[in-house]
Amino acid sequence: MDTTVMPPDATDKLIPGSARVELTSTEGDPVKPNSRFKITAGENMSKFRQVTGCMRSNALTILSVLGVLSGGILAVILRYARDGRYTQREIAYVMFPGDLFLRMLKALIIPLIVSSLISAIGSLDLKMSGKIGARAVAYYMSTTCCAVVLGIILATSIRPGKGGNVDEISRPTQGARPTTTPDLLMDLVRNLFPPNLIQACIAQYKTVLVPPTDEQFLAAMNATEGPINKTAIPLSEWRMKYEIEPSTNILGLVVFALVLGITLGKMGPKGKPLLDLFSCLSEAFMIITSWVIHLSPIGVLFLVTAQMLEMESFEVIVGQLGMYFLTVMLGLFTHGFIVLTSMYFLITKRMPFQFIGNMAEALATAFATSSSTATVPVALACLEDKNGIDPRVTRFVMPIGATINMDGTALYEAVAALFIAQVRGVSLTLGNIIAISITSTAASIGAAGIPQAGLVTMVMVLDTVGLPAEDVTLILAVDWFLDRFRTFTNVLGDSLGAGIVNHLSKKDLSEMPPPQQFVTIPPMANPDDFTIEMEKELNGMAVTTAERSQPAEDVWQSTSM
Repeated sequence: MDTTVMPPDATDKLIPGSARVELTSTEGDPVKPNSRFKITAGENMSKFRQVTGCMRSNALTILSVLGVLSGGILAVILRYARDGRYTQREIAYVMFPGDLFLRMLKALIIPLIVSSLISAIGSLDLKMSGKIGARAVAYYMSTTCCAVVLGIILATSIRPGKGGNVDEISRPTQGARPTTTPDLLMDLVRNLFPPNLIQACIAQYKTVLVPPTDEQFLAAMNATEGPINKTAIPLSEWRMKYEIEPSTNILGLVVFALVLGITLGKMGPKGKPLLDLFSCLSEAFMIITSWVIHLSPIGVLFLVTAQMLEMESFEVIVGQLGMYFLTVMLGLFTHGFIVLTSMYFLITKRMPFQFIGNMAEALATAFATSSSTATVPVALACLEDKNGIDPRVTRFVMPIGATINMDGTALYEAVAALFIAQVRGVSLTLGNIIAISITSTAASIGAAGIPQAGLVTMVMVLDTVGLPAEDVTLILAVDWFLDRFRTFTNVLGDSLGAGIVNHLSKKDLSEMPPPQQFVTIPPMANPDDFTIEMEKELNGMAVTTAERSQPAEDVWQSTSM
């Protein structure tokens, strides 16, 4: 079987020493995107070269994980290096490199999510989009329900709030924003349909309740013919005011991208120029993302260090809220590494450990930034480049998952509601527990992928079972730390979901015209030391190899299949 060598292309940007391999059939058609390849070292490659090559190809992943660990160690050293607390300015200095990294990621969120969704959905027909969307939503709902049920079981079994006293738990002086469940749900639906797309990039709609005026308070007191305070006036009687909150309306932008992608797909050839534009934008921002990712080890180190320096006291985690903290952590660990991984194994028939290992950069970024949406660019790169997931799946599933699939948040809100009820000494009936499970699921979907958004939706869960909204401040002392583990679990669930949906959609995707396929050989050694094997459909395939990136004049030929 003939193997040809592609001429050097100055536009190819490869890692020094690496090579890009294009796989085509003997008829010249591209290989199906869901075909899997195995790259194995040849006999001429020494063990030392294999180890050093593996270290080089995974250097960024290793450094990202070390960045998280080093940030925690550095924070502990700095905290105990002096008696007093660090000032806000000193923490800002430490935070500065991490803040720059976070700003770069956030700058990529909107263009990458919108262009990726439009290009992914537009390249699929309406029937295929429906199938992939239905599989993704079914996965999201099932995992979210599992997370809520697991949280309720742990909270009722361990009872972290038993014997606690509201007065003994330190809380911030600032109370929670007063709101009602109907207002939160209506705001969620309103934000699905933004009236101004430009405004949706920087702000979203919210309902604000204005406390009663002195005149209204006097009128209410006269009507009851007795002494009352302002808190006795129900929230439903407070005056409603509508504000624009400075926060990206990701839900509205996702809905717009879904509709435009479906429209371009239905337009056929007429919509292809605009679809090609968004596809080009998506690829361009993925390249920019690959540049930003190289800053992740430094960024996550300083982000983690600054956040831990800002914490009031380490003793709070193991003291007043110790059992609550451990209950949430146990639930997140069980859901992330037992429930989700078992689901992945049962559906794909593959062990999930290598898949999760390939997502280390995204998971480290999720822990450091505490934002699901800010992690989307990194997660897309890891899924496509390291796990070989079809871009038509990742760019469809991941933006939606980062918006509505919040397993960690759902589990946390269920545990938090039961914890507050136990501290208050309130006995919850079976109906109350079912109400908590339903509202926790709905609240997690409404929680935008931004830091500590779960605290806002937590008010809705407490309101459902009649607990005071201000009790959300009981858990604020450890929420910032738990928020990082919740985001870690959310991103892990989104990533495993993309792998599951890709596996279930293989047959359907193989029937559609695939994009050009490339396999990147890591820069371990000479490409001649590698054999590229197809797991399936070995017949009728040929290998076309690109130039090595360094030195450019070296022309090599890979093993023909």
